[in-house]
Amino acid sequence: MAPSKENALRLIQDAMQVGAEEIGEMTLLKKGMTNHSFLFTCGGKRYILRIPGEGTEMLIDRRQEAEVYRAIQGRDICDDNLYIDPATGCKITAYLENARVCDPLDEEDVKRCMEKLRGFHNSSYKVGHRFNLFDQILFYESLRGQKSIYEDYLQVKERVFSLKEYIEAHVERETLTHIDAVPDNFLFVKDKKDAERLYLIDWEYAGMQDPHVDIAMFSIYAFYARDQIDRLMEIYFGGSVPKETRVKIYCYIAVCGLLWSNWCEYKRSLGVDFGDYSTHQYAYARDYYQVVIEELGGV
Repeated sequence: MAPSKENALRLIQDAMQVGAEEIGEMTLLKKGMTNHSFLFTCGGKRYILRIPGEGTEMLIDRRQEAEVYRAIQGRDICDDNLYIDPATGCKITAYLENARVCDPLDEEDVKRCMEKLRGFHNSSYKVGHRFNLFDQILFYESLRGQKSIYEDYLQVKERVFSLKEYIEAHVERETLTHIDAVPDNFLFVKDKKDAERLYLIDWEYAGMQDPHVDIAMFSIYAFYARDQIDRLMEIYFGGSVPKETRVKIYCYIAVCGLLWSNWCEYKRSLGVDFGDYSTHQYAYARDYYQVVIEELGGV
């Protein structure tokens, strides 16, 4: 259930140190997968208030999120925060006018997004925490607290976890990685000269990891087929991709599919059902294990 406008109003007053009369029209925006967001005006400008959604306190360490924002603040990577509460996760940012999200079927959009992502990865930002994919799968699984809805889950899990050895043998480096670098989190914003600046937003899951995880995440959220995934890699790397790297990203697709499948099952237990998104993620876990095996000369 979304928080009330009254509660949102009190949060804004406390965070921005203003009276209720200074806050203009407030609208609940479309509910996101993780949070609730309100659009409001204050002092003639528009802002977004983010309030964490159902079960989010179990999924995200807000102090770690605040650390990430401190690391990238003022670097022209994302929209800067006006306010963030590391205890509750409530956040206020300026509303970006004339904005649109990346179209994953538009290659020019994708090229710009991958250029932005590669530049961020190459900047080698660091924070004090790591996003461990396999540990997080087990954690989300424990939160689910019930048998998976997928009858072959245990078999798929065992197969996906068997990819860990290959992944660890082919990780070249770790840096601050977005983890949720999906098309909807790349925001194109028109300026007064009608040029588009690109921002990467929503850093809730970010932590130290192999940056190539972000390529897998973009792919599976966009529901890419294998040829589209291969093309995405070519765009990111600027040409042909070594087989070992390509296979490792296939491994990440399987692992990340299982990760978000469990995340969806936990949210489903709270009454939030993501439908096709959930089943697509599980399919990536199941199918891309087999892709890896075939690439490595197995059955």
